[in-house]
Formats: sequence, structure tokens, C-alpha cells
Amino acid sequence: MSRHADNRLREQIVTHGKSLFDRGLTMGSSGNISVRLDDGGWLMTPTNACLGRLDPARISRLDRDGGLLGGDKPTKESFLHMAMYAERPRSQAIVHLHSTHSVAVSCLPDIDTHDCIPPLTAYYVMRVGRLPLVPYHLPGDTALGDAVKGLAGRHSAVLLANHGPVVAGKSLEAAVYATEELEETARLFLLLRGENPRCLTPEQVAELEARFPRD
Repeated sequence: MSRHADNRLREQIVTHGKSLFDRGLTMGSSGNISVRLDDGGWLMTPTNACLGRLDPARISRLDRDGGLLGGDKPTKESFLHMAMYAERPRSQAIVHLHSTHSVAVSCLPDIDTHDCIPPLTAYYVMRVGRLPLVPYHLPGDTALGDAVKGLAGRHSAVLLANHGPVVAGKSLEAAVYATEELEETARLFLLLRGENPRCLTPEQVAELEARFPRD
């Protein structure tokens, strides 16, 4: 990859990270972003970094095996990203947040663990699809990577119980947009609890999935 392309991707990570932080979708040093590179390696936000104040020069550069080539030490949740990428060869970026409404849904005791949020809108189906719940693990527990890997081949997004979403996309922009769509639909879902909302039918969902494949 050329230096120009590398710098451009770093600036995109910084721009999207700041946008997510400024709009309250992540806070403190929570959340992380990665982008797959042409050589099979990754750019990844560093550990203990605030997405609202990223330094492009300090973003971690990893080789295809996860070894650090440059920048700061990567997020301690790098194994989550690698688990998703391993099962989704066409995905080019991953966003993981602790966004409020998505985390709130992940804490509910009575959700469908195979599909945490019903198909309330067409854009949710188009950008997120079915959202399985991954059982709770301690932060940093590498067994969580195995649990994610078991679902990632069939789902572009998963919801970690009492933790937050992990979302893959065919580009960084696509992954960010899908994460935003998930958070807004989680908010709708919470607002509509107890109201028996009208969801899209299975036929409508199937039509959307056929016409708008995610990656």
C-alpha cells in the first residue's frame, strides 16, 4: 500500500471516530475501529485511545498475523476484529462501540438471542440484518473471539451481551453507517416495547436481502 493510501485511511479513521464520539455514540476510551489493508494486515485504533481525539500517526499498523508493525499498541479487543475478518473475507472494516441504546438492548432478559432487534425498518434490514446475541464474557477474554467467530460467517453484525455491537462492512463508511443504523433502531425498539409494533413481514425482509446484499 502506498504512503498516500495509508495516510488517507488513517485520516478516515480519525474523521469517523471523532464524528461517533461527538454525537455520543461512544465515550471515554471505549470503542474501536479497524480497516483491512491490501496486504492482509490492518490499521486499528490503539488501546486506551479516545475515538474523539485520535492521532493518525499513532494508529496501530498490524501485519496479517496481528503483529505490531508501527504505531501504538492496538486495542485489547483486537481479537474481536480478527475473529470477524477471519469469517468475512469481503469485509474491509469493523466498528465496535459501547453505544447506549444498543448496550441497553443487550442487557434485556427477554430478547430473541438469535435476532435481538426485529425488522422495524427497511434500512435496518439493509444495513444490519439479523443480529444475534453473543453470551457475556469478561472484557479481554479471548474466548469471546471464538464465540464471535462462530456467528460472523452468517452475520455482518453481532451484539455482545452487556457490552455492545461489533459491526463489519464492505468499507469503513459502510461499517460506520450500519453501526449508526443499529443504534437508532435499538432506540426505536426500546421506545416501542410494549406497543406491539408493526414489523416488516418475512417476505419484505427476503426481498430487501436479495436486492441489497451487505458484503
